[in-house]
Amino acid sequence: MQDWIFDLGWIIAKILVVIGPLLIAVAYLTLAERRVIAFMQLRKGPNVVGPFGLLQPFADALKLMAKETILPAGANKVVFFIAPMLTFILSLVAWAVIPFGEGLVIANINVGILYLFAISSLGVYGVIMAGWASNSKYAFLGALRSAAQMVSYEVSMGLVIINVLLCAGSLNLIDIVEAQRDLWFALPLLPMFVVFFISTLAETNRAPFDLPEGESELVAGYFVEYSSMSFALFFLGEYANMILMSSMTVLLFLGGWLSPFDIWPLNIIPGPLWFIIKIMLVLFVFLWIRATTPRYRYDQLMRLGWKIFLPFSLIYVVLTAGFLLMTDRLPAVILS
Repeated sequence: MQDWIFDLGWIIAKILVVIGPLLIAVAYLTLAERRVIAFMQLRKGPNVVGPFGLLQPFADALKLMAKETILPAGANKVVFFIAPMLTFILSLVAWAVIPFGEGLVIANINVGILYLFAISSLGVYGVIMAGWASNSKYAFLGALRSAAQMVSYEVSMGLVIINVLLCAGSLNLIDIVEAQRDLWFALPLLPMFVVFFISTLAETNRAPFDLPEGESELVAGYFVEYSSMSFALFFLGEYANMILMSSMTVLLFLGGWLSPFDIWPLNIIPGPLWFIIKIMLVLFVFLWIRATTPRYRYDQLMRLGWKIFLPFSLIYVVLTAGFLLMTDRLPAVILS
């Protein structure tokens, strides 16, 4: 009995160690986005609340918590409030299998990449529920757009991940990182790296693929009727998904916690710190793209996903498998 209680307490402690810093990172990612975009547009951005504006995320949180939660007339009350909670919870549970270093993971399961892919696929349910339950044509159109967009680009993401799995020979995320000790997959799979990163932009509804939230035609899309903390949950979920997708990009293509060069002083930096640095660099590209790229039209978005990314990634799977088979590097588990 005592062993069971100790194991449960240890698991809860590991979860809190991951979730606590993640929520703080989400809060400061919102500040970083506003500051980065401001500097790119030659203005200052938030700089009043606290030194250098560092307390701005907490001021925003207090403002949202103090606001009234408004329920639209004709909305489905239960589904309306479940939708943002579902979106936020799904953005957190995916971190159970993300390794921050060798052995530093909550659950080291052998099908970690499938778990991540399944959780990311479920994210569309929160968006559809929010759009339908709001009883608003703008919210419903935004939900339909988001559902079609996420499904379209998940197909390409799945085929890109197959290329990585063929090279690594494992579905375990730690094994995938260890397979990149000599060469990061971003180099031999450079076209797939680019396709994957662009697909993550579409998957997280970020610019230039922020059509579900198109302010010019849909006001704010699927969460247009949300306010106070229900809106904040959608907001937190979106930014937590950005960090999650950045971590997936780092794990699959950029060597995870591995140092880029085995030379001093780079080789004395701990692995988890390398992992965080790489995530921050990928997140900066997210913000950079938002500040510099105009929004796609919806037909351009669909054409890119179905007519370019899908056939290209499918052809690349065949080329990767053929090359590995020709050079006798295809994993034995696949050949068997």
